[in-house]
Amino acid sequence: MPELPEVETTVRGLARFLDGARITRVALNRPDLRRPFPPELVQVLTGAEVTGLSRRAKYGLIHTDREQTIVFHLGMSGRWRIDPGEPDKHDHLVIETADHRFALCDPRRFGSVDLVPTGELDAWAPFAAMGPEPLGPGLGAAQLKVALKGRSQAIKLCLLDQRIVAGLGNIYVCEALWRAGIHPRKPGGKVTRPQLERLVPAIREVLEQSIRDGGSTLRDFAQPDGELGYFATRFDVYGREGEACRHADGGVIRRIAQGGRSSWFCPNCQR
Repeated sequence: MPELPEVETTVRGLARFLDGARITRVALNRPDLRRPFPPELVQVLTGAEVTGLSRRAKYGLIHTDREQTIVFHLGMSGRWRIDPGEPDKHDHLVIETADHRFALCDPRRFGSVDLVPTGELDAWAPFAAMGPEPLGPGLGAAQLKVALKGRSQAIKLCLLDQRIVAGLGNIYVCEALWRAGIHPRKPGGKVTRPQLERLVPAIREVLEQSIRDGGSTLRDFAQPDGELGYFATRFDVYGREGEACRHADGGVIRRIAQGGRSSWFCPNCQR
């Protein structure tokens, strides 16, 4: 599944060609993805000017001058293609401007597209309950300490809870916990303040590095221009079961199951 860095990379790639442009044509090649496309989508977007693009958690946002924002989620296999040479049978939404063509390609159709009044984005149900952005000023050790107070749930699962921190996924939580030296099974309420002081910058560092690298190329993800991200070549623990810890502490990376997902960690340096 495309995670936060992949969505951020997508938004930045789209912004290079779409920001400030006027939409001249909108085509729907099927009625739905994970759920139906908004019935007014074509009418509202045709002729609208794109006033900016942004991201909230794992959602991409395309703002327009009609005070309506397109909110897209890439699901498991979605990606935007810019000026594709050939049409793809999985190009379910196509947006055109005077100079470019943008196709939302989603083979597995677990993605979604919504149309939300721009002034009501914060109150939109999927956003209203979300915690702070991990790359924004709202996430700090003190804030995280309060959010984790009294929690017996493992810190790995706490960080995947979008109500605590918005947009973190399995790959980047595993990597951040390793950098911070925190065992993924440690109860969230027992993570110490010094550990949190290491964890918050570790979360930011791993996300920012992945964004610079263009994301992680897993399953079907690619950037809008078709380039593949290469952060996967830098994984310190994710997918490295049985390999030596990069801290050279004699540890060997282990894998455990947590909440139906795999967690990778070093038992020597993560406590």
